[in-house]
Amino acid sequence: MTLTCIAVDDEPLALNLLVSYIEKTPMLELKGKFSNAVEALKALRDEPVDVAFLDIRMNDLSGLELARVLDQYRTAGNLRVIFTTAYDQYALESYKVEALDYLLKPFSFSDFSKAVEKAVRYYEFVKGAPAVEKETSDKPHYLYLKIEYQMVRVPFEDILYLESDKDYVKVFLQHEPKPLLSLTSMKAVEEKLPTDRFMRVHRSFIVALDKIRAATKGTVEVSGKTIAVTDQYRDAYAEFFSRWQ
Repeated sequence: MTLTCIAVDDEPLALNLLVSYIEKTPMLELKGKFSNAVEALKALRDEPVDVAFLDIRMNDLSGLELARVLDQYRTAGNLRVIFTTAYDQYALESYKVEALDYLLKPFSFSDFSKAVEKAVRYYEFVKGAPAVEKETSDKPHYLYLKIEYQMVRVPFEDILYLESDKDYVKVFLQHEPKPLLSLTSMKAVEEKLPTDRFMRVHRSFIVALDKIRAATKGTVEVSGKTIAVTDQYRDAYAEFFSRWQ
């Protein structure tokens, strides 16, 4: 698996060292290096990547502030952050923005490689790698749901998770403040969803695997919501979770 990434640091020596580590790592493909977070944000809006290596203390916009912007507006899709800093007092803040890792300068190539391994395990988990079937042109990329008096086309890639609510199913989407509400059953919707992209973890919840931000043996977190994995679905979920460890 190859992950695309960017490097952001306002110290030239630190940025060059980070870039050299990335270039020595076969699993990473560097898409850009930036000396400030504002430039990085502009680039990410045009071309999202999988991982951003961010220095925390920078002028104009800090790495923490950039991470919060990306999380709030989902500017860069499923991007995950690995922080780099010379100051250990930011560790707690890095966990609050759900960083994959926190590298304390000066860090070795070995430390860097361990952080990259975490990123690879994360993406293997959410994408069901290594055996995810690639979509073909004749395979649907969406489903239709009845919303009020019309049929609405919903692309799979926009779905965060689904929640049953009595006779309805709520469909939570990226970039939408309110869920779609469809008069249908969870079973009917589940049958329309590809199993390599979605998993039912609870009687009332189906999650998009590539939108999972954090996971434990008994819970998943998607878009700020923590969802419990119930016993009925635990065996199937355990197979995916094992790839995370």
